[in-house]
Amino acid sequence: MAVDTGLFIAITLVYLLITIGLGYLGYRQTKGDDDYMVAGRKVHPVVLALSYGATFISTSAIIGFGGVAAQLGMGMIWLTVLNIGLGIFIAFIFFGKRTRSIGSRLRAVTFPDLMGKCYQSPFMRYTAGLVILISMPLYTAAILIGGAQFITSTLQIPYTTALIAFAAIVALYVILGGLIAVMYTDALQGGIMLVGMTILLVLTYVQLGGVVEANSALAAMSDLVPGALEAGGMTGWASMPEFGSSIWLTLVTTLVLGVGIGVLAQPQLVVRFMTVKDNRSLNRAVLVGGPFILMMTGVAFTVGALTNVYFYRTEGVIALQAATGGNIDTIFPNFINASMPDLFVVIFMLALLAAAMSTLSSLFHTMGTSLGFDVVRRTGAERPSMRLIQVATLVMIVISVVLAFIMPGSIIARATAMFMGLCASAFLPAYAHAMYSSRPSLRAAKMSLVAGAAVWFAWTAFVHIKESEPLGLSNLLFGVPAILPMPWQVVDPLVIALPLSAAALAVGWALDRHDVVAEGPAEAA
Repeated sequence: MAVDTGLFIAITLVYLLITIGLGYLGYRQTKGDDDYMVAGRKVHPVVLALSYGATFISTSAIIGFGGVAAQLGMGMIWLTVLNIGLGIFIAFIFFGKRTRSIGSRLRAVTFPDLMGKCYQSPFMRYTAGLVILISMPLYTAAILIGGAQFITSTLQIPYTTALIAFAAIVALYVILGGLIAVMYTDALQGGIMLVGMTILLVLTYVQLGGVVEANSALAAMSDLVPGALEAGGMTGWASMPEFGSSIWLTLVTTLVLGVGIGVLAQPQLVVRFMTVKDNRSLNRAVLVGGPFILMMTGVAFTVGALTNVYFYRTEGVIALQAATGGNIDTIFPNFINASMPDLFVVIFMLALLAAAMSTLSSLFHTMGTSLGFDVVRRTGAERPSMRLIQVATLVMIVISVVLAFIMPGSIIARATAMFMGLCASAFLPAYAHAMYSSRPSLRAAKMSLVAGAAVWFAWTAFVHIKESEPLGLSNLLFGVPAILPMPWQVVDPLVIALPLSAAALAVGWALDRHDVVAEGPAEAA
């Protein structure tokens, strides 16, 4: 269906004017470093919840993971359960309060800065910043790809034009307005996303004959599962794959655990806990954030699976066969454009743009501050200039756009899971230790961060077949695409790297305690 271009332009112009206005408001309110970096530590809890949720849920959750749900089915709903349980409740109550309190006391303004000050270690700050700079552009490029793909499929404009314009608009208010502008625009975009996803769920079920009929029709399609998926353990779109099968391992270890656990150590999310003035604000934010994440992910995964019913009824094919060029990232946009009323296509496009813009703005800000504040600050300069941070942000934006042009299709969900898995493996044990230990061990943190990152990269490069095969390092050095046999080739790096990272932390902590005990008698003598 062709979109009414005039209607789209009118609605989009209003949206962009409001977004630019909020960005300008953030620019006017940004008077110093704390304003640019942590929004002055006085953000309203509703703004925090919407900004956190909108940053967390991007086009990767809607387009990328919606496409995965269309391919693999309703088992993706388990990710929604973890997103709410870990990404909201545990994150806000158990990590958020400690992060806000410690971050405020130490005057930390970025995640690497928090780690560096907790451990009184430049190494922790530099290393955390470098991990962000190496990995986050991949995730950022995936978000850019998702937004640009939907703009292209909806408006029939060149992909290059869509991608560059999309990045430029977000870059404008991030570079000028800092985190205040980012959070204000995030809150607006979160509201648009909530409206769009709610309408999408209702219209999808109405079109498919209601909740019971649609879900029953999906369950009855199990005999249409393609042979390749069936051989991998898939049993249907309304059921989990066979326990222990390759598809089950991919679904559970990479998508559910990789993203569900990975959210706890996301630098762009952690910094939001430092933007409110007290713990009461965090408690209030949970009441908004939980339902928001439920609607965002739950709707995307449910509708994604149900696209199989729609395409089978209208075209006689399953959703995977309706994907453009076999790219599962196109399933959701194709479904929206083919099945929804013209007005809703425009509204949903704005919701997707809002989802992408909210996450992009946070990633741009995080990369820029990591580079300009944490990694390249001059020796002895406690606070680099805001201009340096703005230039660093622009550099990281350009790198992300270049990556978006060279990354392959069907990459959105995988890039998201990779980034979140790496963050959890490298950061989570050391982050938790810093928050809950009265005397955090620097040795333990160093061992954990290095072990987690190193094991994650090694498993990705030499074992996990989705990455090891295209990277080619395993084939170059060992003559095989992966050095371990199945089922290890579909076990996500997080499942191996995170436990080893936690074990390294425990060993380092035990060594420190042993050294303290050993030194005690000598000092007494």
